[in-house]
Amino acid sequence: MNSVAKGVLGTWGKILTGHVPLLSIEVTRECPLHCPGCYAYNEEHLPGGLLLRQLNDKRNDDLVNGVMRLVEFHKPLHVSLVGGEPLVRHKELSRIIPQLSAKGIHTLVVTSGVIPIPMEWMSIPRLRVAVSVDGLPEHHDIRRKPATYDRILKNIEGRSINVALTITRQMTARESYFEDYVQFWSARPEVDRIWVSIYTPQIGEHSEEILLPEERSSVLALMPRLMLRYPKLLGRKDIMNAYAEPPRNPKECTFAQMSTNYSADLKTRVQPCIFGGNPDCSQCGCLISGAATMFSNMVAIKPLTLGHIARGSIRIGTAVNKVLRKEHHPDRWDAEPAAKKQAA
Repeated sequence: MNSVAKGVLGTWGKILTGHVPLLSIEVTRECPLHCPGCYAYNEEHLPGGLLLRQLNDKRNDDLVNGVMRLVEFHKPLHVSLVGGEPLVRHKELSRIIPQLSAKGIHTLVVTSGVIPIPMEWMSIPRLRVAVSVDGLPEHHDIRRKPATYDRILKNIEGRSINVALTITRQMTARESYFEDYVQFWSARPEVDRIWVSIYTPQIGEHSEEILLPEERSSVLALMPRLMLRYPKLLGRKDIMNAYAEPPRNPKECTFAQMSTNYSADLKTRVQPCIFGGNPDCSQCGCLISGAATMFSNMVAIKPLTLGHIARGSIRIGTAVNKVLRKEHHPDRWDAEPAAKKQAA
């Protein structure tokens, strides 16, 4: 068994004790952007007809202490701090992130780059900051104003970041579009890695962001070639294969099974994954989901794959949650999907 497989087995071992390896928290409901297609503000994102902007989010000590309580309860290996725009709460995050690092927890902050990234964060171990840049200026500056290219470049100067691109249909019109994008950001000294996802719609959604099947296939064929030319472009052929054949539903999605996600009141759960609502898994383009699927397909001990072990761990973890921690397990762990139960 290789070192990667051993590491993944250790991660899934957390599930056996009733904990979740991956924790995501929307630390604020606030965001100065109004991006089309943003899943966090989608009407279906949260359960029961709730909207992110309607939640009573936390500030100051309430936010710091609330996040750390969730961390103590779930004991994750990795925490994602998202929003809204998480840097609206940069003062609180500057207190939270060092505590997570001291516990040996890896932390990801996903920002639009509209607010300067605190320089002192760059010296914190186990922290990664990802800046969402959706396309070249001709699209990005319209979609994500006021987080324009000029403002992002100013706010990341002297920092170390990853760039995160979500591919939408508008970006497939010009053949050289993706290479122009990757070439630009690869040349920036602040950029360590470029992450690429594909827009994931909700079931029944009809929007201009959704790629047609032939456009998706074209993108998946192009990415491996760009990875050879631009080392900062993060990806593997295995992940591209996961994009081509995504999980059929959240119950089959390794990422959805391994993660727990909270919204800005630190109580409301985002399910079945970070997208919330009823995502169309047949068109999933989530990088993390693709990577998790890749790992789950690895052979651990023949004939078992890591996915077999993960599913067994989840079954045991569900029982542990009920007995030891008295926490109702996530709906996505049910043998029968919640949507099917409601229909019955």
